[in-house]
Amino acid sequence: MPEVEPALGAGPLLLIAAAAVGVLLFLIMKLKLHAFLALVLVSLLTALATRIPLEDVVTTLTGGFGTTLASVALLVGLGAMLGRLLEHSGGAQVLADSLIGRFGEKRAPMALGVAALLFGFPIFFDAGLVVFLPIVFTVARRLGGSLLTYGLPTAGAFAVMHAFVPPHPGPVAAAELVGADIGLVLVFGLIVGLPTWYLGGYLFGLWAGRRYDVAVPHILDDDDVPRTADDEPDPSVEGTSPGIASSGSRATETATRPAPPRFGTVIGILLLPLVLIFLNTGLSTLSTAGALDETSFLVRAGQLLGATPVALLVTVLVAMVVLGLRRGESGAQVESIVNSALGPVCAIILITGAGGMFGGVLRASGIGQALADVLGDIGLPVIVAAFVISVLLRVAQGSATVALTTAAGLMAPVVEATDGLSSVDLALIVLAIAGGATVLSHVNDSGFWLVSRFFRMDEKTTLKTWTVMETLLGTIGFLFALVLSFFL
Repeated sequence: MPEVEPALGAGPLLLIAAAAVGVLLFLIMKLKLHAFLALVLVSLLTALATRIPLEDVVTTLTGGFGTTLASVALLVGLGAMLGRLLEHSGGAQVLADSLIGRFGEKRAPMALGVAALLFGFPIFFDAGLVVFLPIVFTVARRLGGSLLTYGLPTAGAFAVMHAFVPPHPGPVAAAELVGADIGLVLVFGLIVGLPTWYLGGYLFGLWAGRRYDVAVPHILDDDDVPRTADDEPDPSVEGTSPGIASSGSRATETATRPAPPRFGTVIGILLLPLVLIFLNTGLSTLSTAGALDETSFLVRAGQLLGATPVALLVTVLVAMVVLGLRRGESGAQVESIVNSALGPVCAIILITGAGGMFGGVLRASGIGQALADVLGDIGLPVIVAAFVISVLLRVAQGSATVALTTAAGLMAPVVEATDGLSSVDLALIVLAIAGGATVLSHVNDSGFWLVSRFFRMDEKTTLKTWTVMETLLGTIGFLFALVLSFFL
């Protein structure tokens, strides 16, 4: 990407930056222009307004776009394939049933939340929630109580994984833009995300379930026919629990499909990429500390195998064999399964790439340096500024992915211009941005309407439950990241 001297002073550059964000929000919110087109258009207008030389405009745009896509497209695409294989094979059902059997019915909300955390590693929020809804509804109907007791811990788990943990597109794009190590973002994403879910998702879900009595809807039932004893699974079959399974038509479908994978198989596949990525991070840390020779074949090979794209590629290939071919699926069927995962993530990949384009323009124009100077003058720490900017973008336009990507684009030049930031600091800044992009989900967020309509809650109740939970998750996650930044 070409480096050019800013043609304008700090004041005009900051005004252009504010106007660019305002125009972006106007295009997305009012004119309903697709976020990808809006980001590309605003990036072009910003480049022209900041007087980047005309001969450098296109290379500036494509440079930011291509650099971001180089990592984002691989991780998001492979993560989507892995999630689709787990979903299609029945891994989600096995995971939930087995955990409830182990935790016990009294701790069913905890079991469902843990299952959602595990399954939420490779699969996106909306897809994961839709897959788990029949399980949540069946458990809630059988065990009694408010739907929120079971639904909010599950939805909160998917929300936390989607915002804080790679290979989800938001944290991946933010890490790429601010130069953070994906492995460290993954490690600290789990360190921050798990207690965040417990406090803001699980405990709040139990409290909300006692306060708001939401009945289990029948929207996912087969023809709204009540269950009978004949529909119940055999409790002697491994990986199932009475009343926690599919309805009649799904049982018929299961009879014509291969048997679902075992619980240990699902856990092994979910842990495989984490182990490989942790291997890379651990070897890199030990070699940096001098405990290992960083030029040795063992270290280099381990780092290659644990690089996030390679780790996910290995996991997808293993999943294709274990969850597909070994269960009786043909090669053509497995290919069709993984291919079906790519269509829904195409828009997300393009949006994150366009966010990288916007960040590249901000960096090349000098806006980032001007913003860094202002933040330095007022004494606002970078990690706090990242959270605040992300919150403003999230509240204004609704999409967590757009908020994450745009805020990271704004903060990337600030991070680059700030001295003394370690690799841990960069990872925690990414998590602060993720926290800001999670809070205050309201009527301009598709997740708000997904939960509202599937849980059959009116807008007021959704604001009092889902919106409050999202705000707790984002705020608690940011506070954990902020506290860690003081000590690490």
